Amino acid sequence: MNDMTVRILESLAEVSAEQWNALSDGRFPFVRYEFLRALEKYNAVGELYGWYPQYVLIEEGGVPVAAAPMYIKDNSYGEFVFDWAWADAWHRAGLHYYPKLVVAIPYTPATGPRLLVHPDKDFDTYAAQLIEAATAHAQKTGMSSLHWLFTDERDTQQFQNDSRYLMRLGCQFHWQNHAYRDFDDYLSHFTQQKRKKIRRERRMVAEQGVEIEIRHGDEMEAEHWDIYHRFYRNTFERKSGIPTLSQDFFMEIGQTMPRNVVLVMAKYQGEYVAAAFNVCGRDTLYGRHWGCNRDFHSLHFEACYYQGLDYCIQHGLQRFEPGAQGEHKISRGFLPVPTWSAHWIAHEGFREGLTRYLDHEREAVEDYMQELDTHSPFKRSA
Repeated sequence: MNDMTVRILESLAEVSAEQWNALSDGRFPFVRYEFLRALEKYNAVGELYGWYPQYVLIEEGGVPVAAAPMYIKDNSYGEFVFDWAWADAWHRAGLHYYPKLVVAIPYTPATGPRLLVHPDKDFDTYAAQLIEAATAHAQKTGMSSLHWLFTDERDTQQFQNDSRYLMRLGCQFHWQNHAYRDFDDYLSHFTQQKRKKIRRERRMVAEQGVEIEIRHGDEMEAEHWDIYHRFYRNTFERKSGIPTLSQDFFMEIGQTMPRNVVLVMAKYQGEYVAAAFNVCGRDTLYGRHWGCNRDFHSLHFEACYYQGLDYCIQHGLQRFEPGAQGEHKISRGFLPVPTWSAHWIAHEGFREGLTRYLDHEREAVEDYMQELDTHSPFKRSA
């Protein structure tokens, strides 16, 4: 490691797709060069929405060996680990919380690797170097804080062993595949009441005359993307949100990541009326966006959950992460699981206060998850 150098990149255009993608095992699609670079190219990150790329890159002999997708943020939009109250506390103390640094996948609350280390290198050694490089950059640039969001189990262990970082516990609802043969086999593990409810919901979608299509990225024509993106925009506009991802962004990853992109499209009387956008990893399906132009009873559950579950079973995927929040997912077999983030805080006084806050919050989240477990739809024997 004598010839090791650290660079901070303001664009992935400074490295090649082959160099960047070699730093991960390909299991988690959102750290792929094609996805992150498309966010840049179509202004989902940058000045417009306050995500300024600061990718950490470690090289040996000019060859990338480790990296982390880091950004300067001047807001907290699109992170899904909510720290608005933290920013308010800084402001009331006469200090500035923004800008800050985050290591995250923009607009994507999916657990996965943030410490990208070439498979031929020792993970612990280079992960420690990445954390050190990112933390040093935060200190050098005078950032209030540095946040690593939705870290996977291996990354989380690195931060739990680093006393400079505070750990924050969250909760999502994920599905696990226990070698189900088909959807009926899956439902056979439910209690009778829950099983009947799901079958009734699926039957109602069919009885309304709604047909379902599954399309991968390479099966989408320009007209399909146009229809889908209208649904996508409608969802954000109804909720007073910001549709940050352009149609060109979706079309590009549909071309560059064709089998990772999975759309569930619903058609009624020859017209598309709804769509759910998913991204598929090596062993996990990630539900991301939903939109429609008219309401049908239970169609949201069919398109966003049941079709995804069926897809996972048919393709041997081990997990389905349908997105952030949503206690209604429990009755459909998505059970509470912990999520983690790690936080470096520059101000010692705020660090001490947040330590106490996070301890109390963790107890509350643990109690919450235990309570939710009692609402599992599965038979006790399952």
